[in-house]
Amino acid sequence: MSKVRKKLIIANWKMNPQSAADAKRLFAEVKQMASKLAKVQTVIAPPSIYLPILSSLYRGHRILLSAQNMFWEEKGSYTGEVSPKMLKDIGATYVILGHSERRAQGEDDQAVNRKVLAALKAGITPVVCVGESDRDHREGTHLTFLRSQITKALKGVSERQLVRIVIAYEPIWAIGKGEGAAMQPDELHETVLFIRKIITELYKKQVAFRLPVIYGGSVEPGNVATLLAEGEVDGLLVGHASLSAKSFNEILKFAQGGVK
Repeated sequence: MSKVRKKLIIANWKMNPQSAADAKRLFAEVKQMASKLAKVQTVIAPPSIYLPILSSLYRGHRILLSAQNMFWEEKGSYTGEVSPKMLKDIGATYVILGHSERRAQGEDDQAVNRKVLAALKAGITPVVCVGESDRDHREGTHLTFLRSQITKALKGVSERQLVRIVIAYEPIWAIGKGEGAAMQPDELHETVLFIRKIITELYKKQVAFRLPVIYGGSVEPGNVATLLAEGEVDGLLVGHASLSAKSFNEILKFAQGGVK
């Protein structure tokens, strides 16, 4: 019997909350739920400054911690940057790379690729964000854009390393606009298949279907069940809904129930 993959649910807290006390409180409330769910891998991505604090509050494997960004060098004269080795040392096992908000600040595909390779070298799992700003069904330019992003992000990544990567599909037009703005499950399923097709062209089909593909973009408790079941994704990258323990815990419960 093949091992069933856990649903991967990542909470991206972005630049929230505003105090360590609030971060500890939110984490504690999520921990009560997440620590009980055997079919869900919960990952919390707080601001890096909170990583050591949260790392000290939990010692199990059902909740892991992620950084929201990192630099590609191990050390040196890079004021304001944080290395993958530093992040690993303070408890991060994942790192979100290439998020649209980082790209909007000027981060390009080459920088994302350098970070992916550095994270893999350090033993941290890269969550590589890809996604188009507009969806053009007639011309298919969004598919060309996705192909380019994925191909450039994975440049130099070996087949052996690929299975340690997560692809997070976040269409920019669907981010942060409420439950109704999320991508329709049937379109999401088609896009996931297209992403796996790209990976198959770059590597092998067997490897492509082992690579977790998760979705982010207006994820709320009300649409989680259909996104997971009909969208055929391996998990979710949750933004603002992860800042409410009640909402995020509901999402975790849906993910637990949706695993067959």
